[in-house]
Amino acid sequence: MKLVGIVGTNATASTNRQLLQYMQQHFTDQATIEIGEIAPLPAFNEPEDRAVPAEVQVLSDQIEAADGVIFATPEYDHSIPAALKSAIEWLSYTTRPLINKPVMIVGASNGSLGTSRAQTHLRQILEAPELKALVMPNVEYFLGHSLQAFDEAGNLTDADKAQELDADFMAFLAFIELTAKITPANKFVEKNQQFSWSQITDGRD
Repeated sequence: MKLVGIVGTNATASTNRQLLQYMQQHFTDQATIEIGEIAPLPAFNEPEDRAVPAEVQVLSDQIEAADGVIFATPEYDHSIPAALKSAIEWLSYTTRPLINKPVMIVGASNGSLGTSRAQTHLRQILEAPELKALVMPNVEYFLGHSLQAFDEAGNLTDADKAQELDADFMAFLAFIELTAKITPANKFVEKNQQFSWSQITDGRD
């Protein structure tokens, strides 16, 4: 199983990156997890020719080659970071690699609630008609007090949270296998079809 874990922030130091790195090492026997960064991406500017910046193409290629995607998002002002929203807008406006792609959402925050509100917003975004990602239902992994959540070796210090992540990750692998069986290629929309925001009621300016 080949997965890509997307760090949902452009911050240099991030416990969400640490969480993905932990998953990369901890689940090495179950899957290969490549880390995808959004920090190099420019701010979305809706180019008229739909040209894809090279940095966006790199991230798109990582997603396209993966069997599934893990988004690790922090929570800024009760939502996802602007940099993550910008990255997703690039993908939805240009290459659209998330169509029919199984997605797991996790999040780390130093607050006690983890990233519950941000994850709700991210789920809504990824299920939008421009994206059509297949977000795994009924699983929410929140890592609160994340600055104290890892030891010097990068392992989770809370055994209960580690076991919870184990169960959620195994559920995601099963979800990927299930969606591969029940979702024919291009069932919802042809990958080369250009979606127009002007076709929906909340279109862009």
